[in-house]
Amino acid sequence: MHRKQSLPEKICLVCNRPFTWRKKWERDWDEVKYCSERCKRNKKTID
Repeated sequence: MHRKQSLPEKICLVCNRPFTWRKKWERDWDEVKYCSERCKRNKKTID
């Protein structure tokens, strides 16, 4: 089991806030760009 302090972290491309790894992202962590569905919906042509 991971401790919260040791989990990988990324910066959201929309809100620029840090977010940490989640179990549901386990298989595709490398492709995760947004911290939430809300940020994903509100993206501008950032890709």
